[in-house]
Amino acid sequence: MFDWDDVRMFVGAARAGSLTGAAEQLGVDAATVGRRVSRLEAALKSTLLSRSPQGLRLTATGAQLLIQALEAESAMNGIAGLTRADVVAGAVRISASEGFGGAILAPALPGLRRARPGLIVELAASTGFLSPSRREADMAITLAAPDQERLIVEPLTDYQLALYAAPAYLAERGRPASIDDLSGHDIVGYVDDLIYAPELRYLEEVRPGLTAQASSTSIAAQREMVAAGGGIGVLPCFLAEGLERVLDDQVLLRRRFWLSTHRDIHDTARLRAVRSWVLDLCAQNGRRLSPF
Repeated sequence: MFDWDDVRMFVGAARAGSLTGAAEQLGVDAATVGRRVSRLEAALKSTLLSRSPQGLRLTATGAQLLIQALEAESAMNGIAGLTRADVVAGAVRISASEGFGGAILAPALPGLRRARPGLIVELAASTGFLSPSRREADMAITLAAPDQERLIVEPLTDYQLALYAAPAYLAERGRPASIDDLSGHDIVGYVDDLIYAPELRYLEEVRPGLTAQASSTSIAAQREMVAAGGGIGVLPCFLAEGLERVLDDQVLLRRRFWLSTHRDIHDTARLRAVRSWVLDLCAQNGRRLSPF
C-alpha cells in the first residue's frame, strides 16, 4: 500500500515540473518531496518521474497515475466542501406546507439549482411538517412559530385566503349574497378530525358551525374539488387561479408563514443561501400571497 500524502507530493511535483517548485507550493523542502516521490515509486514498483534538462517529466505510468490522482483529489475536495461552513454546497431539506411548497417553492427550485449547482435541495411538501429540532429537516416553513430553544425562528411572509368557487358551480347554483347563504351551498374543506394545526380551521372562522360536505386532508385536493364544481371552499389566494372569489366584501382570512432552522447549522453557507432564496421568493410573490 502507499500513503495518500506521497501521492499528493507526486501531484505537486508533476504540476510544478521540479522538486523545488513543488516544495514551495506544498510548504516543505525539496528533499522531502524527492523522498516521498521515491517512496511512492518503490511502493508501486515503477518509475513515475524522470529528470530532463527541462525539469521533471512524467513517464507513461506516471501520466496514468496523475489522471487518477487528480480525480481522487477532486472527489476529496468535494467531500471536504460539504462540511465547510463557507461553501454553498451539500444537501438542504426544506419542510413546507403542501400548498406553499408546491405552488411557490417547487417551480422556483430549478432556478436555484442553476444558480447554486453545488446544492442538493430536498423539498418535503406535505400535510404536517418535519422538525428541524429533531433534525428531520434543515429548514421548516410552518403555519405557526415553533417554540423550541434549539431553533432560530423568524416571520417569513403573510398570506391571504378567501372563499372561491368554479364559474360553472356559480352558474348552476347561484352566488351567495351573505355568509348565512353558505348553509345552502356545498362546502369543500378539511377533514375535521384530521386537521393537524388550528390555523387550518378556516370554516369555523368564516361561520361557526359551517361544515364541509366534501373534504380532504390535502389543500391541493380541495383546490381540485372546487375547480371541478364540487362546491365553495376556503383556499390560499396563491392557489386560486382560474376560480372566482365569493363574498369578497365579507370574507378575507390572513395567516403567516414562519421560517425556522436549527441553531447548529443556521450560519452555514448552504443554509444562508437557501434562506436568502426563500426570502427573495416571497418578496417576488408578494402580490400572489396577499393580493387584496
